[in-house]
Amino acid sequence: MLRLLVITDLDGYFPSKLLQGIVRYSTSLREQWSICRMPTAYKNRIGIPGVVKWAREWGANAVIGPFDETDDLPLFAESGIIAVALDFKKRFKDISNITGDYGGNGRMAARYFIEHGFKNFGFFGFEDLYWSEERCEGFRRAIEEAGFGDSLYIYNTTRDNEKLWYDERIKLSSWLRKIPKPIAIMACNDVQGNNLIEACHLAGIKVPTEVAVLGVNNDEMICNMGSCTLSSIQIDIEGGGYKAAQNIERMVAAPRAKTEDVVLQTVRIAERMSTAGYATGDDQIRKALLFIHHNKLRKISVLDVMDEVALSRRLLEKRFRNVTGQSIYQYISSLRIRHFAHLLQDTDESITEIALSLGESDTKSISRRFKQLYGCSPQEWRDKTTPNPGR
Repeated sequence: MLRLLVITDLDGYFPSKLLQGIVRYSTSLREQWSICRMPTAYKNRIGIPGVVKWAREWGANAVIGPFDETDDLPLFAESGIIAVALDFKKRFKDISNITGDYGGNGRMAARYFIEHGFKNFGFFGFEDLYWSEERCEGFRRAIEEAGFGDSLYIYNTTRDNEKLWYDERIKLSSWLRKIPKPIAIMACNDVQGNNLIEACHLAGIKVPTEVAVLGVNNDEMICNMGSCTLSSIQIDIEGGGYKAAQNIERMVAAPRAKTEDVVLQTVRIAERMSTAGYATGDDQIRKALLFIHHNKLRKISVLDVMDEVALSRRLLEKRFRNVTGQSIYQYISSLRIRHFAHLLQDTDESITEIALSLGESDTKSISRRFKQLYGCSPQEWRDKTTPNPGR
């Protein structure tokens, strides 16, 4: 029986999802693993020598943990224990890392905001954490390549939760008042995204009409707890845990084999109200966009949108197309199809059940519109894009 020690806390979205993937792989085996969790605070208290001693006495074959660059990691190898590093402050060269395409996350966010007409951009991250720095760098490079390098504003803070709770939020609100608007800001993760939204609320700044916000990880609890729901880049953390477990099994069987990093895959952007709209000074079109996004779960028509704005149909259609590049009908349809696609990934319900939940009784019609947008049928797309290997 393989015995795995995981050094982590369970009060966060990332470690919880990662452990789900590890446990799912373990339970798929003929002989289920024994997995033990050690709190991070205990690891810090006893140090790496203490962890190695504990792991050796327990009979651990491998350990996953958030290690510091000062940690004496060769002690694990000397005891015949495979060590795998969780993302923390740096990547390691001599052991496997569970990491991500952070620069790619930043580029994805930049492209998304540019497609929505923004010309001012911001990044809100953490100091001295490489995954935040790499997301910022990917975001910055994509913005510069698009010709907007002079319109990028960056604000970083420490990971001091007490400081973030009060003092830093006041400073952040002051920064938000000073930067030009409308502006699109990428937060390095969902926690910072939520902090950003609440700082906007404190400063009297409207989200998303003045500031659009995009986080990372798609932690649904965090994304839905603010004064405005947070859009977020979804990362397949559970699938990463599954792959990490596969990797550990391989390394335990062949300790001299070359180490390989597990790179968490980016899935999609989960759109919520914090990015509902385009950068435009047209108040009527902003109002129309907010109405459409608020009501994407039910079938609405152009007439419903007209009831929300003080424009004739002809003028509304013209100004809407000038801002979004689409007709109102096309925008509503594509928004609902994208949400339909997200539900294909996020639920196990049948295509018919998902369509009915959106008020779409004609599955042939929604399948046809889906193929026009994605180039394949809903079932084909679900089969090739649904994350979490091994299912």
